[in-house]
Amino acid sequence: MIFKNLPFYKYLGFFGKKKVMNKKLEPLIIGDLEIEIPIVQGAMGVRVSTAPLCAAVAECGGAGTIAGIGLGYGTEENQTNFTKASRESLIKEIRMAKKLTDGVVGVNLMVAVSNYDDLARTAVREKTDFIASGAGLPLKLPEIIDNSPTKLIPIISSARAANIIIKTWKKRYNRFPDAIVLEGPLAGGHLGFKFDDLKSHNRDGLETLLTEVLKVTNGYEKDYNINMPVIAAGGIFDGQDIARFLQMGAKGVQVATRFVTTFECTVSERFKELYINAKEEDIIIIKSPVGMPGRAIRTEFIDKVMNGEKIPFKCNYQCLRSCNPRTAPYCIAEALFNAVCGDIENAVVFAGKNVSKIKEIVSVRELMDSLVSETVEELDRCGQLA
Repeated sequence: MIFKNLPFYKYLGFFGKKKVMNKKLEPLIIGDLEIEIPIVQGAMGVRVSTAPLCAAVAECGGAGTIAGIGLGYGTEENQTNFTKASRESLIKEIRMAKKLTDGVVGVNLMVAVSNYDDLARTAVREKTDFIASGAGLPLKLPEIIDNSPTKLIPIISSARAANIIIKTWKKRYNRFPDAIVLEGPLAGGHLGFKFDDLKSHNRDGLETLLTEVLKVTNGYEKDYNINMPVIAAGGIFDGQDIARFLQMGAKGVQVATRFVTTFECTVSERFKELYINAKEEDIIIIKSPVGMPGRAIRTEFIDKVMNGEKIPFKCNYQCLRSCNPRTAPYCIAEALFNAVCGDIENAVVFAGKNVSKIKEIVSVRELMDSLVSETVEELDRCGQLA
């Protein structure tokens, strides 16, 4: 693998010279923001979705996303001043991404983090194109960012959550979400569903959830003459999946897991190898210390904690509001950071349900080209393209 140990800038030219060809897909319009290819790269923390990956997707015409959680992890200052380390690391990633591309660059922020307000204001000051926000309802986000042109995109998992956010924002701030990401039960990482429902597969699929959410958003669009596109997410693997959700009424899709196994994703080779070698039976639902279920690849570390073993750790800060360091069985941030560094034996490796379908490492350009061509072919086959 010729890119194995090369830093990002060494192979920048492999994806930075031309846009992905797209003559038939409708762009994703979010306010005055136009995303040429309606694919949003989903955010993955800790330090999985950083500037190189974000910029590569944006340069290809999609929307790149930096995961705001845990960016300061691994730095010395993180132990003494968590808030400052997180803020400065986010600034660094945003500025790097913007140097590498003039495409659409956004930030994903978890409502559950203790420094949420500070990170949101930082993203606005750095003029990111959008803030996507989930892991809780971002009910106060408009207040935090004031009148910035940065687009606000809540991440939800039900029509009820969508309705609560829309009503609250309208009443309190007289504004609407610029778009909504609907994340279904097949996504990787922390999930907005009950643990038992995910374990028993007793959950409505993304198709059903999308139909329900569109009823809500379509009603507001009609009543208030606004545009509130819904972006489908969770388990979307190929162009056939993308075409299906576009046909159902989604204006775009969010894809995360597939971008891990690209050259531009800066996680360790062992992390990527785990994705490529994963079998369907290796994908499990775990209980995270933050109080939410998560989908991950089974590792030696996960076996230990599932068997009740407590993994000692020191915490000089509380990065997540819902985490109690005194009672938590392990530090989820540390376990995720270990994965990025290649210490798989002591790691939690999040992944989507369809990760076992991935067989190789490719460039972001190759992946985007493939997704677009597959989508166009499927829509053409169904008579959905002019």
